[in-house]
Amino acid sequence: MTAPHLRDRYLQDSINTASPAKLLLMLYDRLVLDLMQAEQALRAEEREAAHDKITHAQEIVIELRTSLDVEAWSGAPALANIYGWMLTELIGANIARDADRVAAIRNLAEPLRDTWREAAAAAVAG
Repeated sequence: MTAPHLRDRYLQDSINTASPAKLLLMLYDRLVLDLMQAEQALRAEEREAAHDKITHAQEIVIELRTSLDVEAWSGAPALANIYGWMLTELIGANIARDADRVAAIRNLAEPLRDTWREAAAAAVAG
């Protein structure tokens, strides 16, 4: 087995065995990474790389939105609206090749990720 194949298998196994909270954090971590890389690529005028990262970020936001149970808690509908805004902004940023719009989305995604991380840690602790 080659090293890339082993790495891919490890990543897939990690995803398959992760708890829902861990999966959510993995999605947010990757979303923030994609947004950072997209912003950098746009600023460097690497359009294809930026497009790929923004498109992947859109897929993550869609997954976050579709997996959100809006009946589960009172804040869920507002979070669904935030995801809708993020998706609209990602599409607009991709079309306009606007690094500042990508940065604004990242500036919202990072505190959301951190909040979910704290909630997951609190749930484990108590």
